[in-house]
Amino acid sequence: MIRFFQTLSDGINRRVEALLFVMGGTMTLIVVVQVFSRYVLNHSLFWSEELARFLLVWLTFMGACVGYHKGVHPGVDVCFKRFSPRGQQWAMVGIHLASLLLFGVMVIKGISFAWFIRLQISPALSLPKWILMGIVPLAGVVLMIHGVRFLLEALHGQDLMD
Repeated sequence: MIRFFQTLSDGINRRVEALLFVMGGTMTLIVVVQVFSRYVLNHSLFWSEELARFLLVWLTFMGACVGYHKGVHPGVDVCFKRFSPRGQQWAMVGIHLASLLLFGVMVIKGISFAWFIRLQISPALSLPKWILMGIVPLAGVVLMIHGVRFLLEALHGQDLMD
């Protein structure tokens, strides 16, 4: 079971990293073209700011998934370091359970909000706004997969902070 979630988590993370690369490059290109168009050609691309904003929101949530997978989010471990190894293990179990609860709320409330705004259309791109907000439950699912992996590792003593 642990091996399955490790493989799944790592595979999803590789794909999310590739998606981040594409979205970051696309956003950069859009902003550069918009600046060139506005200041050199004196013609503004009406859709560029909205698309760049959408991409930034998606980059933020997907970047949080990669950060969680790699363990680079900041944490306070002053008390954690004072626990016995067994205490540290159970603290990690509690941390991952709390994280899974938060990610579950992200999924449920994200779906609820995306459904609530499903009929709204973005002004410049004419896209349904649920596409923008759909990232919240999507990121929640990815984070839950990583969280289940980390919880299983913690339960088996594989996940102690350095």
